[in-house]
Amino acid sequence: MNPTTILLDAEQEEEQTSPQAFNHDLVCFSHLRWDFVLQRPQHLLSRAARERRVFYIEEPQWHETGTPRLERYERDGVRVVTPHLPWMSNGEEARRVRRELIDELWEEEQIGRPVLWYYTPLDLSFTDHLEAAAVIYDCMDELSLFKGAPPYLKDLEQELFRRADLVFTGGQSLYEAKRSQHPEVHAFPSSIEAEHFAQARAPQADPADQAEIPHPRLGFYGVIDERFDLELLEGMADLRPEWQFVIVGPVVKIEEHVLPRRPNIHYLGSKQYRELPAYLAGWDVATLLFARNDSTRFISPTKTPEYLAGGKPVVSTSIRDVARPYGELGLVRIADTPEAFVKAAEAAMREDNAESGWLERVDDFLSRNSWDRTWAQMAQLITAVANHAAADEQAA
Repeated sequence: MNPTTILLDAEQEEEQTSPQAFNHDLVCFSHLRWDFVLQRPQHLLSRAARERRVFYIEEPQWHETGTPRLERYERDGVRVVTPHLPWMSNGEEARRVRRELIDELWEEEQIGRPVLWYYTPLDLSFTDHLEAAAVIYDCMDELSLFKGAPPYLKDLEQELFRRADLVFTGGQSLYEAKRSQHPEVHAFPSSIEAEHFAQARAPQADPADQAEIPHPRLGFYGVIDERFDLELLEGMADLRPEWQFVIVGPVVKIEEHVLPRRPNIHYLGSKQYRELPAYLAGWDVATLLFARNDSTRFISPTKTPEYLAGGKPVVSTSIRDVARPYGELGLVRIADTPEAFVKAAEAAMREDNAESGWLERVDDFLSRNSWDRTWAQMAQLITAVANHAAADEQAA
């Protein structure tokens, strides 16, 4: 089945069901830098920006000295705002300064009453005075379980639940964890730009830094942090020294010296989103090498459908939102130990994915999944709550 045909069918359906969009500005507060790794916020908010002004206020850049200021630039139609702050003597002073900068932004841009969109409850500490047409909490991770999370994050999340009109979750397991805490929780798992990653199905030249690496290649792309299973990678590299393990992505929150070093492990560093299909095309198996710990309990990796759109067999550790539905549907093999992972990868490399019907089942599953569709569904919900709030104000 042709993935392009599938996407056209899905887009036609979206055109028929797309709602009248809300007409407010959207202001997003995020702990993630816009230009770091392209993931859920960029996919969603670049689509939001097609019909309204979108401001993306990312985490501050801290300096030894200097005057607090906001740097602004535009990317993908989104107005990215980066606070530049001197180190403050205490948290309260930092919150005061950030609040003042936000008020200046509101005045300069004449923002009024926007839709406020939060990725981190921490930013509520300096934005709780803002009036909004609607408040959205897009909970893409359980941040309280991440390395270095402050102890008061959970209290701020409870306050955000009280203020939010809608709560979106980045996966089914997060939905199950949050649905009892708010009356309007909606699961929107990781989606896909299938046409982008389907480029990996076509024969093409290897990127220069991958071209000399022998086959078979087992690949991973993504952020390498406390969620990455270093012991699993090391164990597989030792069990199969003739296999090559290609690791693409930035190393954050862990020291590089803890990464396992073997002749058959290749760390290629960060790559642009547009480059990923070329790397994926050259792999024999795509992997999800996530540790099973608190920080991965609720993750829903975007790379799962991306790997599948590229037509590559996938082996993953038993991350809940990968095992269900991808593992249960037979789209992804699940293994947790080096021995089991190697066995699963061997089975994946032996299987003829076309003859087995696996690729057809992958395309059928992905045909129901796109970032365009996800955003259209979110926009419909936001429009409903914004219109309801406006009607209440007029009646008052």
